[in-house]
Amino acid sequence: MTEPTVRPTLEEQIRRLSRTVEEVRAQLLALRGLLQPRGADLPPHLPDQLRRLAGALAEVEREIEAREQERRNLQAVAELGQLINSSLDLETVLNEAIDTIIRLTGAERAFLMLRSDQGEMDIVVARNWERETLAPEEVEVSRTVIQRVLASEEPVLTTNAKADPRFGDQESIVAYNLRSILCVPLRVKGYLTGVIYADNKVREGLFTERERSLLAAFANQAAVAVENARLFESVRATLDEVTELKNLMEDVFASIASGVITADENDVVTLANGAAAAILGVRRADLVGSSLRVWLPKVDPGLLEKVREVRAADRRYIDLEVEADLPGRGPVTLRLNLTPLKTAGNRTRGVAIVLDDLTERRRLEAQRRLFERMVSPAVIEQLDPDSLHLGGSRAEITTLFADLRGYTAFGAIASPEILMSVLNRYLAVAAEAVLREEGTIDKFQGDAVMAWFNAPLPQPDHTLRAVRAALGIREGVRRLRQDLPPAYHLSFGVGVHFGEALLGLVGTQRRLDYTAIGDSVNTAKRLQERAAQDQILVSRAVVERVRPYVEVRPVLPLEIHGKEEPLEVYELLGLRAG
Repeated sequence: MTEPTVRPTLEEQIRRLSRTVEEVRAQLLALRGLLQPRGADLPPHLPDQLRRLAGALAEVEREIEAREQERRNLQAVAELGQLINSSLDLETVLNEAIDTIIRLTGAERAFLMLRSDQGEMDIVVARNWERETLAPEEVEVSRTVIQRVLASEEPVLTTNAKADPRFGDQESIVAYNLRSILCVPLRVKGYLTGVIYADNKVREGLFTERERSLLAAFANQAAVAVENARLFESVRATLDEVTELKNLMEDVFASIASGVITADENDVVTLANGAAAAILGVRRADLVGSSLRVWLPKVDPGLLEKVREVRAADRRYIDLEVEADLPGRGPVTLRLNLTPLKTAGNRTRGVAIVLDDLTERRRLEAQRRLFERMVSPAVIEQLDPDSLHLGGSRAEITTLFADLRGYTAFGAIASPEILMSVLNRYLAVAAEAVLREEGTIDKFQGDAVMAWFNAPLPQPDHTLRAVRAALGIREGVRRLRQDLPPAYHLSFGVGVHFGEALLGLVGTQRRLDYTAIGDSVNTAKRLQERAAQDQILVSRAVVERVRPYVEVRPVLPLEIHGKEEPLEVYELLGLRAG
């Protein structure tokens, strides 16, 4: 079988030719040495032939040297092309490109310029023959040469810029003492993206057509490599931005108190934050990738149909409130918003669900409603939990005390359940009468009620409000008795007084009461104790403030311990007509 012919490489051809030249030269020298000692005469034409042969051999040697240099240059270009095209780091590509240019051409300096977004040519890398980056003050180039390359998109070579009629009179050539200059364009897909500029301030004739052709060939590879590196830098920067945005989105989702869940067109959960997992009482890892069909019916059986309506009809459900009994959490109250999940083209690709856990809020609201039944809402609004402190302030108030008559005797014959039920109905009548006049209920003391007016909110007509509340209690009791058996009929005795009192918090930091204390409060209590069933006793201070509006009649003065004079007391009969 015939062996395949292997074509020798350029490097092998050069080595063979070099050996042949050396062999011929050695043979000539040997021939001359052989003939001269014998005195033999050389043929007359032989010296000329030898000289011509020697010249031919010298020419062959120069050609060999040139081809060897060309081989090294081509090899360097190939190696550089492989290197820069295997790297996507822009700085590495630029530095390797410039260092190779200097090595191939013998330039003193080399620059690579790229077109900016504004169309200007910016120097992106500048190096010298020692492979060092040039300082800003060393960056001195011929803008005239560069502009010619940009205009013609062809390489420019000058062996002596000062003597070159194209550039000799240019200011930059003279000022910077530029001599040998070589500048070639960089093109990518036919578009000029920059230039490679090399020069030498000392040597003339440094660059030849060979260097120009070599650099032009290299520029084509360098342009592609630089563009690839720039594109990679852009992609990497975009990726960094996307990653940063993704991390930011995850941080935002993690910090949102509301639960956020997104699902695709197949009801598969694509995104869920930690709040959503906590609200539903599941792990986030178990939630993402699961189906809405699995867990949504556990929240409310009707939600799955609403999700389908959101996707199909582009409908939104806002502030859906549901009660659910979730595994691991128990009874909860949730508020849901269901909205379509849109693409940039406004196509519905799924559903977004926002969850809010209202369980604790509803519990606190229920506690507040209970508290408001125990304490006046006006008091609640005035209290700041963050600034509560013991003590109070003086204020003029009208105090009302109401106490049930006949309650002790009724308790002796009624069961505790009936006793409590009847008591609550009578106390409710009293409380409603006070709150209707926007009074403040201080407390319930067994079968008695204490309230006042003009605090914490000022009420210019607070004494008249207190009088109307007292009459309201009496009238309410009369209506209540119509619905109760005669054995359950009870009555209130009411006392009302006006005067100064100290209002504020008493107790400890663990147990506080907002109350009023002082002589005027004690006086109102004494009036209540003197009142008979269905009787309302008021002091002279009260009558003086409401005389135009009420019907009263005097009763016996009231002796109060610690007071020198008896207290003038009146029975409140009713309001004047008109």
